[in-house]
Amino acid sequence: MAESESQEGNYDNRGNKVQNFKTDMEELLEKMEELTVHAAWMAYDCVPTQTNPDLHNAMQHLEDAFLMCKEQMEKKWQEVLRESRGEGQKKE
Repeated sequence: MAESESQEGNYDNRGNKVQNFKTDMEELLEKMEELTVHAAWMAYDCVPTQTNPDLHNAMQHLEDAFLMCKEQMEKKWQEVLRESRGEGQKKE
């Protein structure tokens, strides 16, 4: 009797292992698909840059302009914070 219960337990355990394996494999395949799509888009984005040097220069100019704008926004934000703290302290 104990032997048949043990065999049923082993069968259930094997069934769980198989199900876990299937689930793990499905998750890994989904991740691989996502990475494959991401790599394909990266390659797709690189082709125009490699074939048209003007595009690379334009993208570099846009990146530089963005970074300068971001820097100015951060400075302005810090200035606004200092002013608001200063006004808050004056009112108290």
